[in-house]
Amino acid sequence: MSDTAEAAVVPPELDAVEAAPAPKRTSKMEYMRRLNELRQKREEAKKQNIEQVKEEDRVKNLPANYEAKRKRDEWKLEELEGRKEAEERGEDYDRIKALNMQADISDKLAAAKRRKRNPDQGFSSYEEMSLRQHERLTNGFQPDMNAYKKMREVVGDDQFYPDANTLIHGAHYPTDSAKDKLVKNVDAQAKKREDYHRRRMFDPEAPIDYINERNRKFNKKLDRYYGKYTEDLREDLERGTAV
Repeated sequence: MSDTAEAAVVPPELDAVEAAPAPKRTSKMEYMRRLNELRQKREEAKKQNIEQVKEEDRVKNLPANYEAKRKRDEWKLEELEGRKEAEERGEDYDRIKALNMQADISDKLAAAKRRKRNPDQGFSSYEEMSLRQHERLTNGFQPDMNAYKKMREVVGDDQFYPDANTLIHGAHYPTDSAKDKLVKNVDAQAKKREDYHRRRMFDPEAPIDYINERNRKFNKKLDRYYGKYTEDLREDLERGTAV
């Protein structure tokens, strides 16, 4: 084979490489445009990050009850606006509000108002307990103003408003209705005291399955929680038929 024939033979791989078009190079202007876009996005992200950090720091430094106070202020503002609109229409806002409120929510709000008006903080001292009892009794007392005026007319201002030198013995004559009310109040207090201090009666015919008072209380607790599960086994042991 001659040199001319060898030069004429071209490998197919080289032919495909020469036939493929040359890749287009990105121009310098396109590169700078994309770089500027990336820089703008970076600056925007940096700005948003700084704003979020400031907002987190502001929320962190707020008082603990800020959200609850804000919601309460918004609720008060909405209520004032709704009441004003109802007055302009000639309607009763409280009635409309009660009709649109669910029954369970209304009960919860009423219970919260009662607790706020007379909160029970539990036993702290005998003085606090006596004060709460006094307030409860006086709040439930409704004076009879007609009897009050009549008694003042009968007794006189000198005896009705005594001072250090006034003898008040025998000057006050309680009515029969006041006496009956006092008796009912005392009976109600005694009944309530009995309910609070209900004593456990001792049953002498109950089976003795304890060795001392502490063991009796322990067995009673066990029977309260596990008695229904061990009833069959206990009966078998008592009959002597347990395997």
